Amino acid sequence: IRHWPEYFPVIAPESVPDAVVEGFGCRLPDVYVSAMVARSQSPVWINMEYLSAESWVDDCHRMASPQPSVPLTKYFFFPGFTAKTGGLFREADVLERRRQFQQDTARRRVFLASLGVVEQADCLFSLFCYEHAPIAGLFEALARQEAKRVLCLVPEGVASASVSAFLRQPASVGAVRTEGALTVRVIPFMDQDDYDQLLWSCDLNFVRGEDSFLRAQWAARPFVWQAYPQDEAAHIPKINAFLERYLAGLPPDSAECVARAWQVWNAVGSREEGAAAQAWSAFFGRLHALTRHGPAWADALGQMEDFASSLVWFIDRMR
Repeated sequence: IRHWPEYFPVIAPESVPDAVVEGFGCRLPDVYVSAMVARSQSPVWINMEYLSAESWVDDCHRMASPQPSVPLTKYFFFPGFTAKTGGLFREADVLERRRQFQQDTARRRVFLASLGVVEQADCLFSLFCYEHAPIAGLFEALARQEAKRVLCLVPEGVASASVSAFLRQPASVGAVRTEGALTVRVIPFMDQDDYDQLLWSCDLNFVRGEDSFLRAQWAARPFVWQAYPQDEAAHIPKINAFLERYLAGLPPDSAECVARAWQVWNAVGSREEGAAAQAWSAFFGRLHALTRHGPAWADALGQMEDFASSLVWFIDRMR
C-alpha cells in the first residue's frame, strides 16, 4: 500500500510490483504509469470497482481495457454476487465465527453488557445510517407497535441530529429514552470486530453504504440497507438489483413487504406518513421469515470464491 501524496515522486521501474491495483477508477499518477511502462515486464494492472448486484457487472468483470496513451492494459475487476464476478470480501473463518457466537448466549450477554446494554427487550435492533435517513418515521412506527418491546442500539455519531431529537438530549454514549414500545440507547462507536458482534447479536440491522451492507449479510440476520445516495438517483437501480437477487427465495408477500420497507428507508416513492407506517408494520410482521432466510443467503454466498482469492488467481493467470 503506497501513500498518495499531492505531488507523487518519480520512482524507479524496478520498484513497481508485479501487480498494481487502483480503486474505483481513480487515475494513477503519470509518473507511476511511466514507471510501469519502463518496467522490464509490464505489471498486471487492475481497476477494482464498486460492489453491485446489477446484471451488467457479470459481463464487465475481467474485461480488458487497452490504454490508448501507453502500451499497457487495465483489467476491470468487480466484486459481486454471482460466480461470474470476483465474489465478495470474506475472511476464511467469518461464517464459522459467527455461528459459534450466535450459539453462545452467554458470550452475547457479556458483549452487550460491555456496551452498557442493560435493558430487556423482545427484539434488538442496530442502527447505522446516513444523517438524512427518515429516522423519525421509523422510531414512531416502532414506538406505536404493540406486539414487541424493541431496543434500538445506535453507535455514537450516527445520525446525531435525528437521534438526539428522539432522545431529547445529546446523542452521547449512555443516553437512553423509552417511548411506547421503543427504547433507543446510544452505544460507543466500535472497531470492525466489535461491530461484527453487534450485527451478530441483533434481530434486525439497519446498515448503509457498502461495507456494513456486506457485513450484515455475513451476520445472517434480517437487515435494511440504505444505499449511498448518488446524483440522478443512480443508487436506486443498485437497490432494486440487489433486492431481485436477495428476495428470490422468499414468499411473494414477504418479498413485497421487504421491498416496500427498503423503499421507505431510501425515500423512494410515496412520502405519505401513513404509507410509511404501513410499510414498517408489514415489514416487522415478516421478520420471522427473514430470520430463516438470512442463514441460507449467507451460506449460499459463502460457497463462492472470495474476492481476494479471485484477485490473486487472476493476477497469477495474467503474469
